Amino acid sequence: MSAQTQPTAPQSGNQIMHLHQSEFDPHSKETVTRAPLDPHLKALENEAIHIFREVAGEFENPVMLYSIGKDSSVLLHLARKAFYPGRVPFPLLHIDTGWKFREMIAFRDEMARRFDLDLVVHTNPRGKAENVTPFTHGSALYTDIMKTEALRQALDAGKYDAAFGGARRDEEASRAKERIYSFRTPDHKWDPRNQRPELWNVYNGMIKRGESVRAFPLSNWTEVDIWRYIQAENIPLVPLYFAENRPFIERDGMMILAEDERLELLPGEKIQHGSIRFRTLGCFPLTGALRSEARTLDEVIAELEIATVSERQGRAIDRDQSGSMEKKKREGYF
Repeated sequence: MSAQTQPTAPQSGNQIMHLHQSEFDPHSKETVTRAPLDPHLKALENEAIHIFREVAGEFENPVMLYSIGKDSSVLLHLARKAFYPGRVPFPLLHIDTGWKFREMIAFRDEMARRFDLDLVVHTNPRGKAENVTPFTHGSALYTDIMKTEALRQALDAGKYDAAFGGARRDEEASRAKERIYSFRTPDHKWDPRNQRPELWNVYNGMIKRGESVRAFPLSNWTEVDIWRYIQAENIPLVPLYFAENRPFIERDGMMILAEDERLELLPGEKIQHGSIRFRTLGCFPLTGALRSEARTLDEVIAELEIATVSERQGRAIDRDQSGSMEKKKREGYF
């Protein structure tokens, strides 16, 4: 079940209900009944909207990095809220490696059409010309060329001085110590020892020409916060986040979706079928599924509340070496 089919919260007891016109979907004429947003989620929402408006007011040419996953979906929803009733006043940038799940690309295009977004899609021309793939070059080199190098190219081409990202501090150690305004050098590198204080939610956006900032409105959210907000706000998601009977192979300790003809079976491998879903989404050969029966938002949240491992454990690129995420970020990664 996708998020957009999840029923809205019912009215019960003395709960005060708010009628919301479907104000963030210009194609809908329906009236949506929703419960008041949980105070904790409302505080996170207010902080994120404040960050969006601060960056839009401080920087000349911001962009939002859009990777199509659940965090990007929440980020987009918050951006639309921050500037409603106007359009989102900056483009969305998707770094397309050519190896994303098919459902992700279809979802990306539908969101751009549905919400009248300025979508910029960039693929590293060198990587494309040299046929760089996760199978031929390995996850580390592939990620460096098709993601990190591609992102630097796109940011330079657009002359963006600020880039919104959906990273959260609970995801991974290097992200836990990163500021909401993450200063980057002219070649997009991050130095964790050279970060600016952010006392009393005051953000220092002063930069020299050529420098830039990555801004993270979801820094203080947790994975469960993300899912509860998705449920409360009825935010659409890629269906891969919900369990279905799907074909997969087991490789390097991960369950890889087997729906793309480019996936070649290695000796001893065979296609299996089972109820699986994805906790995180990326390039399909490098993203592992998990066995799950969670087909609704309530079931996904219940599953996460007892989880004992990070969602990033499903990403092969985070297993390359100790501290691999920090190394990538120092070189200009998201």
